[in-house]
Amino acid sequence: MRLVSSFIFGFSVCILLKTSSGFAQPATFEWQPVAPGVWKSVVGTSDGVTPLGIAEVKPRLDGLQKLGDIAFPALLGESVHEKADGKTLLRFPLKPGEQLFGLGLNFKTVQQRGTIKTLHVDHYNGKDNGRTHAPVPFYVSSLGYGVLINSARYITVYAGTGVLAEGKNAPPEMNRNSQKNWNPQPYSDAVEMVVPAAGTEVYVFAGRNAMEVMQRYNLYCGGGTLPPKWGLGFTHRTPTLFTDEQILKEVAEFEAKGYPLSFVGLEPGWQSHSYPNSFVWDSVRFPKPDRFLAQLARKNIRSNLWINPYVSTHSPIFKDVLPYTGSHTVWVGRVPDFNTAPARRFYKELFSKQHLSVGVSGYKVDEVDGYDNWLWPDVARFPSGIGAEQMRQIYGLQFQKMTDDWFRERNQRTYGLVRASNAGSPALPYVIYNDYYDHRDFITALCTSSFAGVLWTPEARSSKTSEEWLRRMQTVCFSPMAMLNAWADGTKPWTFPDVAEDVKAVMLLRMQLLPYLYTTFAQYHFEGKPPIRAMNLVDGFSFDERATAGSLNSTENPYAMAVKKDIKDQFMVGDYLLVAPLFAGETSRNVILPPGNWYDFYTGKLAGAGEVIAISPGLAKIPLFVKEGGIIPMIPPVLHTPAETEKLPLTVRHYGKTEASWTLYDDDGQTFDYDRGRFTWTKLDVKKNKKGELTGSWIAPKDLAFHYTTVSWEFMTR
Repeated sequence: MRLVSSFIFGFSVCILLKTSSGFAQPATFEWQPVAPGVWKSVVGTSDGVTPLGIAEVKPRLDGLQKLGDIAFPALLGESVHEKADGKTLLRFPLKPGEQLFGLGLNFKTVQQRGTIKTLHVDHYNGKDNGRTHAPVPFYVSSLGYGVLINSARYITVYAGTGVLAEGKNAPPEMNRNSQKNWNPQPYSDAVEMVVPAAGTEVYVFAGRNAMEVMQRYNLYCGGGTLPPKWGLGFTHRTPTLFTDEQILKEVAEFEAKGYPLSFVGLEPGWQSHSYPNSFVWDSVRFPKPDRFLAQLARKNIRSNLWINPYVSTHSPIFKDVLPYTGSHTVWVGRVPDFNTAPARRFYKELFSKQHLSVGVSGYKVDEVDGYDNWLWPDVARFPSGIGAEQMRQIYGLQFQKMTDDWFRERNQRTYGLVRASNAGSPALPYVIYNDYYDHRDFITALCTSSFAGVLWTPEARSSKTSEEWLRRMQTVCFSPMAMLNAWADGTKPWTFPDVAEDVKAVMLLRMQLLPYLYTTFAQYHFEGKPPIRAMNLVDGFSFDERATAGSLNSTENPYAMAVKKDIKDQFMVGDYLLVAPLFAGETSRNVILPPGNWYDFYTGKLAGAGEVIAISPGLAKIPLFVKEGGIIPMIPPVLHTPAETEKLPLTVRHYGKTEASWTLYDDDGQTFDYDRGRFTWTKLDVKKNKKGELTGSWIAPKDLAFHYTTVSWEFMTR
């Protein structure tokens, strides 16, 4: 007996018959197109609570339409599902050599084929086992498609590990005693998942390459967030119990020493009671918060408040919100159920009065991730009737959405920090952070974030040596949020005198690159391109570089096997800039350059083309490389993000010897007026004149929201 099936874009037909083993054949999916290059299937009875539903995603159809239509990935026509033991089982085929990326924010590896994970919102604890801050159930294939499971459950994923007994590509049986090529991990031809629910929603995103898949995912989720300009400046979080005067003194010290600062973070002591929280200002440390925030604003500096959502008896909303809280506490604070309208209303009223109305610009949302012994257990109950497991998966996502809405109602952009997220979050203005502090793993997370639709910051907090401090600060300045988070020990950029000037230089470089960074985030919003990009998202980058995990040895390495090379210590910022950081103790490293010529950012000299180069750059500068034809717009070094009415001259660097063009984005940098068409795209053109010399040109927009006056061109490659 055999399975008879037919796949057409809108439907599938499947007759369930028995296999020779006696098991019923699974059913194929019924895929319905929902946007250009995006399909959806509902398997069984979908849960009422889903990440995309909580995020209230509104697809950017304009961006999706620009990408154009594309055929459904033929390989996925073989995907099947079934029910067993009250769970939904999913199976998606794989081809030999196919690589997988995504499955949430990971810290150890970029490539995920051959891994097993249970996707579970949690504080990261050193293992890529699925317990992480953003366990997004989405994977991307090197063949040009992505699969999203829109479920708020703890999903177990076998990413090419299980071997089906009667599978079409079942590996041959081997004899370890006589065959030297015996493989401890037999070939697996599928991604298999267990969703502990009666059904789920599944989405497929198609693309001509991995980048286009990520664009479609991000655009379907509303397009990536476009932060306010101040959010891309430098931020410093002050010690926990600092007063308003101490914070203002630190702000003045940054300015006096010549270190940039765009927003400051206030830790738990700004509240009258914390752990659990009152959410109101401490009257001793901050007797007049509106005056304090106005003083910051006059210096063009914003504020960000630490909170976790757990309410104390000392809060003015405690009695009102109490009926809408869960059965268990967190740090003895009651846990509001934001799936109830009254809980949302009480928080909005208090936060609007205490924070937004007096000038607060954003939040650092802590402890919505884990560990298990801190958050509510899975036996907890909530007034909305939503289970504790689902609440765990959506809580951080829901708080992001709720606070973003508050600011949007004021036509005010925000940019904050959060410890937990999930699918559907690209449009939300939050960057993930944690208490883990491994520098190498932080850079891997920068790479993997680009396959998860989230932003991540490799913040700097402290260091054992000046070398480590400089290396950490260098990478901080090439991340979605440049953050010094020294609330615990008071470390400053100048704490290590021997590298203080080098730290200042890279911080000022961050500020100079604001036009490039802001345009890169505009690409995220309008086109879906991640601002930080793993090398596997670079056009033409090879997926086939091989490395070996060691030779088979019965005592030292009995389970060695060949794996694809995992590029996790270098990444792209935007279209042109390749960042190759070094870590403490390193004086040299190899850099993998994609196809085409690449040039040293600082000198404009050719570094290499489509090859692995060895560099020994010294300590002072982080290695940066620019793609052939790269156009990098820069402003003069500034200490604060330019104000709304401030206009600055622009210097445009060009690298290489070819003609090129690139469009520079600009708007008011603070409001959502860009949603009403108040923005500019300005073409920066580099052409050769009759003498064969490169020359630059541009036409300055007349829009008052355009913040650049003149343009000077620097042709870096001579």
